[in-house]
Amino acid sequence: MRKNLIMCLFFLFITSTYTASAQTILPVESFSKSADYGQVKLSPTGKYLSVITKPEGKSVLVILDAKTFKIQHAVKFKSNAQVGSYSWVSDERVVLGKEYLKGWQDHPQYHGELFGVNADGSRGKYLVGYQGEMQTGSRIKKATPLKGTSYVLDPLVNDDRKMLIVTYPWNGGGEPHTVVYDVDIFSGKRRKITTSPSRMAQFITDHEGNVRAAVSSDDYIKPTIYTREKSGGDWQLLDLGALNYSDVRLHAFDESGDNIYVTASLEGEPKGLYKLSLKTKSAILLHKEKNVSPKKVWIDEISKELFAIETELGYPTYAFVDGQSDKSMRLKSLLHSLEGNQVQLVSSTRNGDTSIIFASSDRNPGQYYLYDAGENSLRFLFPTRSLLKPEQMAVTKPISYTSRDGLTIYGYITLPNNIKHENLPLVVMPHGGPHGPRDWWAFDPDAQLLANRGIAVLKVNFRGSGGFGRNFEHAGHQKWGAEIQFDIIDGVKHLVEQGTVDKNNMCIMGASFGGYSALQSAILEPEMFQCVIGVVGVYDLPLMFKEGDIAGRDSGQRYLRKVLGTDEAQLKAFSPSYNIGKLKAPVLIVHGGEDQRAPIEQAESLIAALKKAKHPYIYELLEDEGHGFYKQEHRTRYYQQVLAFLNQNLKL
Repeated sequence: MRKNLIMCLFFLFITSTYTASAQTILPVESFSKSADYGQVKLSPTGKYLSVITKPEGKSVLVILDAKTFKIQHAVKFKSNAQVGSYSWVSDERVVLGKEYLKGWQDHPQYHGELFGVNADGSRGKYLVGYQGEMQTGSRIKKATPLKGTSYVLDPLVNDDRKMLIVTYPWNGGGEPHTVVYDVDIFSGKRRKITTSPSRMAQFITDHEGNVRAAVSSDDYIKPTIYTREKSGGDWQLLDLGALNYSDVRLHAFDESGDNIYVTASLEGEPKGLYKLSLKTKSAILLHKEKNVSPKKVWIDEISKELFAIETELGYPTYAFVDGQSDKSMRLKSLLHSLEGNQVQLVSSTRNGDTSIIFASSDRNPGQYYLYDAGENSLRFLFPTRSLLKPEQMAVTKPISYTSRDGLTIYGYITLPNNIKHENLPLVVMPHGGPHGPRDWWAFDPDAQLLANRGIAVLKVNFRGSGGFGRNFEHAGHQKWGAEIQFDIIDGVKHLVEQGTVDKNNMCIMGASFGGYSALQSAILEPEMFQCVIGVVGVYDLPLMFKEGDIAGRDSGQRYLRKVLGTDEAQLKAFSPSYNIGKLKAPVLIVHGGEDQRAPIEQAESLIAALKKAKHPYIYELLEDEGHGFYKQEHRTRYYQQVLAFLNQNLKL
């Protein structure tokens, strides 16, 4: 079977294999354009194939006949609203979220509104949300308003009438007790199933759709796990005795319903996957990597089978709990056949005979396939970004090095095509966060745009980054202005020592915390960088306690005290706004006037300091934008500004 699959893919491989040719400079719009397709799913029977696409810059749900690819229905909203995430809740019906677009938001705004519609477009209905339906003039009980943000918890695809949702109530508090309802997928009528035993709890259901387990944490470290019987009833604290886990996440029940698959950390090390027994209160370690936590635990959305653990220290890889299960065997075969790509089974039918496959890599933005197990065939569906061809993209390689104080730091270097990889111009691109996010071996349009212009791009998973264990993440606490930046600087020096980059031809750019890092690294090493680009960044650490959406929450104040400390002198010493006198490189600043995460006061603090020091800078204020890049025209404009600024300051 594997041989047949490999043969049917042979033509695909020879057409996508890279061949050396002169570097073609691609239009900026090729990189700024959003993905053409996403969220590709099969209905439970495989009769329909659904996909999110953006014909006019807004997400639209299109439902196709899976055999003929004839459009059955398309769902789109008016004005600035668009389709968000969605789920098949029966063989013929989908439930979808309604989002609202606003400027350069990292993500569209979602207020918990859920709509239902049949595959043929019939029986469309507002099911859940704060608006509800008007009661006047009808004796029929309508869906009443639900003041909270709701998500589909379990689509209950084997139940033709019901789904489960979890709601985060708008009760005036920032961290409410969550509530689970079952909801009629046609009328919206709902019934409360349970309220969480602790604040902001995460729930999971067993294979029969019973809400059986919940986990939460008051301090985001020590977990509290509760369970209850299949029949319902009160929540009971699951006492694990001497087992001292942190960062616990519940993933799925096993088929027996007596065990839960969880990821958790011991002693602040990277997370492992455990099988937790509800009867014996014991945990069995199933898989753990020494230096990195799982990237994703893959659970089939219909069968609820756990079939793979995806990890990524350098290149992505899989581990299998049951290597002989159908999905595990299928994934192994596809990985072999689609060599050079990371392959993911993103959707499957109820009987498991048909799956949607997503293949991507550092050079491949992503391609969707339809796999038929009965015919053992793989049918190409569409690329996510039709304007970008994998053979034209640059290679990204994992790197590692030792920081000045002995930590092993992992990162990635993207290297331009058809140029000798010596003395290259370099742009350093620190990620945001800093605590939680990390960089991955994946396609990145920002890095590819620069590499297409002959520039190498360095990304560093500095201390404080997520995914390497809580000890590594906490090693960045109260180290924003020094050790975190030294990790980035040491990565640059590592490439210089190797001869890969030209020490006199380097810039640094980043967004959010990455914008902070760009300024702060250039202040610590004023001779290292020829230019600095800060995008929606924070530059004044004392100001973080006074302005922005983090400062406005009690949990946010606790977070800031924990990760920044409260020493005013130290905060100012770590703030670019207070240290412009040490900076030599010219600066490009891009900021949104409606940014709530890094409010405009942050940019104004930096600009005031730059003006006072008479330091060269360019400032681009987008008054009606927020924190991130969403619209294509904004990304195009931003990319053009960045390239112009780099051309002025680097030798390209």
